[in-house]
Amino acid sequence: MDLPGALEALRRRLDGELFPLAIGRAEEDRRLLREMSGQLDDYLLPRLRAIDAPLLAVVGGSTGAGKSTLVNSLVGADVAEPGVLRPTTLVPTLVASPADHDWFMGPNVLPGLSRAGGPGHGSGGPAGALRVVTSGALGAGLALLDAPDIDSVVTANRELAAQLLAAADLWLFVTTAARYADEVPWSFLRLARERSTALAVVLDRVPPEAAEPVTRDLERLLVANGLDGTRLFTVPEAALPSEKARLPAALVEPIAAWLAGLADDAAERARVVRQTLSGALDSLAARVPELAEAVRRQQAGFDGLRSIVSGAYAGAMADFDEGMRDGSLLRGEVLARWQDFIGTGDLMRSLESRVGWLRDRLVAFFTGRVPAVELRDALESGVETLIRGAADAAAERALDGWSAAPGGPGIIERIGAVEAARLGRASPDLGKRAEAAVRGWQEFVMDLVRQEGGERRTTARLASFGVNGAGLLIMLAVFASTGGLTGIEVGIAGGTSVLSQKLLEAIFGDQAVRTLTVRAREDLRERVRGLMDEEAARYTALLEPIEPPPGTADALLEAAGAVRAHRAELPDAPDAARPDAPGTWQPDAPGASPAAWRPDAPGASRPGSSGGGG
Repeated sequence: MDLPGALEALRRRLDGELFPLAIGRAEEDRRLLREMSGQLDDYLLPRLRAIDAPLLAVVGGSTGAGKSTLVNSLVGADVAEPGVLRPTTLVPTLVASPADHDWFMGPNVLPGLSRAGGPGHGSGGPAGALRVVTSGALGAGLALLDAPDIDSVVTANRELAAQLLAAADLWLFVTTAARYADEVPWSFLRLARERSTALAVVLDRVPPEAAEPVTRDLERLLVANGLDGTRLFTVPEAALPSEKARLPAALVEPIAAWLAGLADDAAERARVVRQTLSGALDSLAARVPELAEAVRRQQAGFDGLRSIVSGAYAGAMADFDEGMRDGSLLRGEVLARWQDFIGTGDLMRSLESRVGWLRDRLVAFFTGRVPAVELRDALESGVETLIRGAADAAAERALDGWSAAPGGPGIIERIGAVEAARLGRASPDLGKRAEAAVRGWQEFVMDLVRQEGGERRTTARLASFGVNGAGLLIMLAVFASTGGLTGIEVGIAGGTSVLSQKLLEAIFGDQAVRTLTVRAREDLRERVRGLMDEEAARYTALLEPIEPPPGTADALLEAAGAVRAHRAELPDAPDAARPDAPGTWQPDAPGASPAAWRPDAPGASRPGSSGGGG
């Protein structure tokens, strides 16, 4: 793998939505992701593939700073369209030498923007387009790009301005005497410092009487913000006949001469490109770990939402277990079926001395006019009701938990109020699935009885009682208890438990009864757990399509490490051995900043010097 390959691998890791949950600084994290992806697509990868391609200088700045007027004045033609309405520049205009026209019309720079050529208006044209025009006033090897306002009232324009600046080899940053201290421009200038972007500043529309104090104050601010050494041009205020008029050539001559010298000097252009390219590569070392940490915050959010669902449906199993233990299942229809046969008073008095007689009565119950299927159906219905009640409670707990958890409200809002209301209850088809599960469990219990009854010692006793009867007694033994019941119900439920136990022990023996009951209970719990897992999956299914792939944060760090490992492959600039050559960025010079590119053009000033001319 080489350096471009390492960057391409990093770029692939940035595909998709890494921050779907509205947690923490999600909007800021998404912006960082867009910026990094855009710089890789628009600048780093194209520039590395063509290291000696023409240099792109982006003219950026605040609303009304005079960017379009400056571009027109520099090339001596109305290639960009300034205006009085805000925002002024909507469709960016790239001005190139005729020799470089084909290069900039292709997908070599800013490949995500479509191209529009020929005359037109900077304020018109299709959205997402880059208008490319040519001018013989620019030498081959250098292009100027008139960008939208960095403080535009239109969000899309601000984002496009930031995208274009991130794709620049050189920033020609324009501000005015009235707005040079505004915070928005300085946030961009500090960004240039952090990324070591080659930078020059144009102080425009400066009243002659204020030229010296304003220039000195701007120089002071540059030094205070770590931008000492930044090239500064001052353009005096001039009376223009209209907003579309160009500045007198004499006022922009120092900037034009500097740009012409840059276009004529391939070695100097190479130094600018490599300075900005190096800074952009180095900035990845700080930005990728920040992005990876943000991905981890997202993963923690997903884990938290899953934990809420897991806890809610673990609670559903606890509710079901309690329903099995507390004897409440023997209320209602099941209790009535027993009461029809055994009454409420004779059972406990007769149990010890008349087990055989009661067994005969139970056999008659299961084989006579009151069919066993009615008790079985009543038991089935009771278990289904218990399952649905536990599932309803779990769904409500899960929805309430998501409503209060980081990232949860956003997902609920995404699915809509109607679907959220459905999510807060058990699935409409849970009844059918629960019915199938309970019937499967009942068949399992019958099979257990048949297997146990296959032993010679129990065959005759089981035959006298019936597989269905014994199976139903096993089922009752799973649920019978006195917990949660009151009054006469305690006697009936308790009697049910004791009677079931005595009869089953008479058929199978006490150890076998305990084993059968435990196996029956665990099988039912497993079936119910499967139903609850299906119910919980309604929630987790909402997370899976939007969750970043596992290990994304570590993969980002690994990809950034590969870029660092190949960082040394970036070739040096020509004549790099001449650190004192005019126009060379001098990182070791006293007071120099990585973002300070200092060509020695006439009429320009450096912070700390006297006011520059224009």
